[in-house]
Amino acid sequence: MLNQTLKKLFNRDLNKLKTEIESYQNEANLWIVDQSITNSAGNLCLHLIGNLNTYIGATLGGSGYIRNRELEFSLKDVPRYELIEKIDQTIEVVNQTLDKLTVEEIAAEYPMLVLEEKTSTEYFLVHLATHLAYHLGQINYHRRLLNVIKF
Repeated sequence: MLNQTLKKLFNRDLNKLKTEIESYQNEANLWIVDQSITNSAGNLCLHLIGNLNTYIGATLGGSGYIRNRELEFSLKDVPRYELIEKIDQTIEVVNQTLDKLTVEEIAAEYPMLVLEEKTSTEYFLVHLATHLAYHLGQINYHRRLLNVIKF
């Protein structure tokens, strides 16, 4: 079942996101941007949380989550423990939603136009998993660079 495979991947990467956020030696470094690096790890974390809660939790799971995408990129200095709590809540929402999805729902058209053209829910869930992995890689590089440089 695709939903169980996706559930494993989302759990793996969301738990890795927690590890990355926890691994910043200096919590303030979560919010550093410089030159052409315009998104901090903290903002990318908020973006991933908003993205998954919107497109999986609210759209597919009916969670009632309301996204404020602008705040995902403008909020600063959210305490690390709050980011971790939000990741944990997102894991719960993703798991609950994926557990409820039927094969027919996964094969059906995704109920919202997000990309340039309509897609199946299956395609869009895979897109969300790759989007998470993409930003997780950015956060990993950001953290490793800043843990070497002493601020």
